[in-house]
Amino acid sequence: MRPERTLPLPLDRDACYAAMGARDSRFDGRFFCGVSSTGIYCRPICRVKLPKAGNCNFFVSAAAAEAAGYRPCLKCRPELAPGLAPADAVARLARSAVGVIEEDCLADRNLCELAESLEISDRHLRRVFFAEYGVSPVQFLQTQRLLLAKSLLTDTRLAVTQVAMTAGFGSIRRFNDLFKKKYRLAPSGFRKSRQPPPLDADAIVLFLAYRPPYAWRELLSFLEARAVPGVESVTRDAYRRTVAISKGDAVHTGWISVAQAPKRDALAATVASSLLPVLPRVLARIRQLFDLNCDPWSVQEKLETMDAISTGIRVPGIRLPGSFDPFEMATRAVLGQQITVKGARTLAARLAETYGGEIATPFEELSRTFPSAENICSLHAPIEDRLGTLGIIGSRSRSILALARALAAKEVTLSLHADPGVQMRNLLKLPGFGPWTVNYIAMRALGWPDAFLDTDFGVKKALSGLPAKEALALAQGWSPWRSYATITLWASLNNAAK
Repeated sequence: MRPERTLPLPLDRDACYAAMGARDSRFDGRFFCGVSSTGIYCRPICRVKLPKAGNCNFFVSAAAAEAAGYRPCLKCRPELAPGLAPADAVARLARSAVGVIEEDCLADRNLCELAESLEISDRHLRRVFFAEYGVSPVQFLQTQRLLLAKSLLTDTRLAVTQVAMTAGFGSIRRFNDLFKKKYRLAPSGFRKSRQPPPLDADAIVLFLAYRPPYAWRELLSFLEARAVPGVESVTRDAYRRTVAISKGDAVHTGWISVAQAPKRDALAATVASSLLPVLPRVLARIRQLFDLNCDPWSVQEKLETMDAISTGIRVPGIRLPGSFDPFEMATRAVLGQQITVKGARTLAARLAETYGGEIATPFEELSRTFPSAENICSLHAPIEDRLGTLGIIGSRSRSILALARALAAKEVTLSLHADPGVQMRNLLKLPGFGPWTVNYIAMRALGWPDAFLDTDFGVKKALSGLPAKEALALAQGWSPWRSYATITLWASLNNAAK
């Protein structure tokens, strides 16, 4: 394993064991576990019975585990862990393909184009995909599209033809045939047996499940404090925002509103009908923003020692706020360097008002879309002159432009499918991107669960001014969920202020 693929800090036994118990794929390839009672070493996602902690030894690489005398597990196959070459090539390519398919159901490209983007042939894509998942890319894609179609048939009154098109089927006949074959029922017959909500010509409502408990109020409060005026708004019960997503040569704009549906252990996502052509991407971004894949009990158990800071500081079901628009969130992070949260909001609002797009929504407070990386790259004249009039100082103007160019050139990738270690190093190369900014972006845009912002003013305040070394040592005990610990510390300040 290359050194850059390892955990940001030295391996901690308790942190690694907690990650093993959670079987969280975000830690796959970042360490390996050798079990002394069996002589076998595994990946942290291995589905065998969790070994006793005393029998576990942790290594930063498969080579280190084998040098210690362990042999590879036949079930989880350590040779397929991310970051290992050349054996990793198959798994890494297959997972990259899955990430794209799950995100947009190949809404604006075909499998050949997907293979081309991965710099392999479509034949090789089929081969590596089957080796990793036991099905072809076409079969996997069909399942994703059918599941989305089933949700649309259940929860909306969209016409069957519109359901088929939204789910990515180019042919209604093909959709009907597949639905009957897989679910043994025609789409129209499936709908007759259910009572979807009344038709709304302007929006649809879909439900996205989560594992309870879910700290909805705390997440909503976090988003409210950082909402960009004109682009986002938070009410007592809902988060709303404008949306602009490119598909081919077109940009689809609209709005979303997300509220909790606690009786269903789900979030109710209301999506403007104008976004139906990019619905899979919208839903994927909502899942990321609201951290719907989190296992709250694994996090809660590891953060138990936080109660020593203050009784009741832990929040059951705390979530890691993600990002709906990574460029918007990262720009907001740059603007927030060394100024207040409120001040950063003001600057972000000016940026959206000046260089974002106008949009009509049912909500008076939502009227702008945030500028894209391409919008910023297209600005003429020195960037300091263009953004300086908004109150953005020169160094931050140059940082925003550097970020936009890096994203446009694909030198930086901000998504849940990207490698956090690699992308954090890429971000550190950009002017004005220090540890605080990079770790914050890693938490929210890359979904990295083990970042800790030890230099953050709020974190220091919540830790009552604990010396830096002691704070880091304390936080090490919360690994691999230090991002959740950071959010918990910030939430404690808000609760204390109420």
